[in-house]
Amino acid sequence: MSTPEERAAALAFLQKLATEVSEGSIDLPCFPEVVIRISTALADPKTTADHVVTIVGAEPRLAARILQTANSAAFNTSGKRLTDLRSAITRLGHQMVHGTAMSYAMQQMKNEASLRSIAQPMTQLWNRSITVASICRIVAQRTKVNADAAFLTGLLHGIGNLYIMARAATQATGLGSEHSWLDLLIGWQASIGKAVLESWGFAEEMCDAVGEQEDHERRWKHEAALSDVLIASLMLADALQTPEPRAVATEGVNAFLTVAVKAEDCSAILSEAERQISLVHEALAA
Repeated sequence: MSTPEERAAALAFLQKLATEVSEGSIDLPCFPEVVIRISTALADPKTTADHVVTIVGAEPRLAARILQTANSAAFNTSGKRLTDLRSAITRLGHQMVHGTAMSYAMQQMKNEASLRSIAQPMTQLWNRSITVASICRIVAQRTKVNADAAFLTGLLHGIGNLYIMARAATQATGLGSEHSWLDLLIGWQASIGKAVLESWGFAEEMCDAVGEQEDHERRWKHEAALSDVLIASLMLADALQTPEPRAVATEGVNAFLTVAVKAEDCSAILSEAERQISLVHEALAA
């Protein structure tokens, strides 16, 4: 239980972060610059394969990780081993290249001494991100929303949490040994995450989805958007953590209406998600 003083310090810290990111000042400790470049490039539909190969090839450890992922059992169904980066990127596709890059970033951050205190929360966040991303892809396939964009949005939905945790871990004093900020994240992480993605040059729709992820009262629309896919997928991800038979409280959440997912559809979606999550975990374990 945090003290009132610790909570006050945590709130002041979050307010300071929110002000910084709203002004475009982004400082995510120990986050590899190459992953930001890849994220920005893959978010641009005009990005060519040559450009992706050039960016990835500039970081040998990441290039090796992508080759390893492409040759994993999850993606090398033909048994043909690849040795060149271009073929590996083609085999994986943009969404899994980005997933591999984010996995690489998380591993690099966990290896940093200054972030050792949040290694476990980072692992939990990454596992959650894989789950949400996998469900986002499945839900998006029921709509006109691009499945790759949905996967990427799900993978990055917690970037605000990562930003807050990493910045808190590198603070000298004032936040308390119990990580007082953890129970204050709701209401902050979404807006901070949106600002981080905006600063990295992500598409407006993706930034909006991350910023609106907790808006369960989002009004019904005739056509689904990334925000609707993400909101529904987050609730489905929560249900996946409960024992069977799982129940998803779809009633009153307009995102489920917009993506045309009824309560009776959830069980099939979650079963498919479990299969997908297992494959993605195998390839992207950080």
